Amino acid sequence: MSRLIQGNPWVWVVVLNLGGNEQFLGQQYKEGDISFIPTFLEKEEALECVDHLTRDEEKKYEVQAIQYEELARDAVEHGFMLFILNGAGKVLEKIKP
Repeated sequence: MSRLIQGNPWVWVVVLNLGGNEQFLGQQYKEGDISFIPTFLEKEEALECVDHLTRDEEKKYEVQAIQYEELARDAVEHGFMLFILNGAGKVLEKIKP
């Protein structure tokens, strides 16, 4: 269980392909070649960090809230971990749902 996330709170993620076939913005962690979804506890942290994430500049992105359990289910289904990040992009916790 996560030490930062208790219960089923709302967390913040970056979403792309707005308006159709939306998906979470995933990243690749260099150490261990791990695919993860950047996850934030506060909207402001997500907005602050989004420019530091690897992304396609031609696509539109939006920070959106999602319930943790729904995000965790989707992450497991697609082989991703969840990394809780702060606004500077520092990893606070790695979660394998």
